[in-house]
Amino acid sequence: MAATDGLETRLRDLGEFIREQRHRDRISLRKLSELAGISNPYLSQIERGLRKPSAEILQAIAKGLHISAETLYVRAGILDEHDQPGLIEHIQRDPGLNDRQKQTLIEIYRSFTGEHPAGGDPGDAG
Repeated sequence: MAATDGLETRLRDLGEFIREQRHRDRISLRKLSELAGISNPYLSQIERGLRKPSAEILQAIAKGLHISAETLYVRAGILDEHDQPGLIEHIQRDPGLNDRQKQTLIEIYRSFTGEHPAGGDPGDAG
């Protein structure tokens, strides 16, 4: 069944991603299970793609890895990649930046991603 194959692939990819992040941070499986508040065997099964973790478990793992829960939600298929708030929205809501700083960061981001707002980018006129 194609849907089952897709789910299995997604779970394997999710598990590999979690393992890669854990290795990147040099965190043992046992330590991450403690940080996330889940059992060592359960985390191991998630990393091997044998379990489909809930959103709450993914949030706990993300917190332990110091990454956004949305990143794991997208990889797990809970969120569509386009449903998560983008960097531009985060920049616009940042109270530590003034309007000019926000606009500059957004322009730099758009120059790297090729993303342009509806109606064109005012920076393209030059």
